[in-house]
Amino acid sequence: MNRQNISSGAVWEDVIGYSRAVQVGNIIEVAGTTATDGDQVIGKGNAYEQTRFILRKIEKALHQAGATMEDIVRTRMFVTDISQWEEIGRAHGEVFRTIKPASTMVQVSALINPDLLIEIEATAILDADHPHQDGFSLR
Repeated sequence: MNRQNISSGAVWEDVIGYSRAVQVGNIIEVAGTTATDGDQVIGKGNAYEQTRFILRKIEKALHQAGATMEDIVRTRMFVTDISQWEEIGRAHGEVFRTIKPASTMVQVSALINPDLLIEIEATAILDADHPHQDGFSLR
């Protein structure tokens, strides 16, 4: 089975040895994704904005594999403060309200940068007849 590694170009990918996403057959696994752009944290102190930014990054990686957010069957959210679940859930719901993937949200003691409030992983599965998509649903 063919394997496609999808890179976001982040310097950490080579340092740590990971890909933003990996596609094997019709399965796409998206690595833990945070609200960072280079070394800058986006949405400091705002769990809703961080979640929105992360979901756009995930969507971009999926697009590189010819997938869309509708192909996501599972999300895993790692949060540093579970009391912010409503803001995180609101952003997640704006994208997944009709898709309804299996989802998990758990509190962790810390992420790699103390300004990061959430990290999200995703799994997508493509139909065998899935056409390549040419647009993003998030803006």
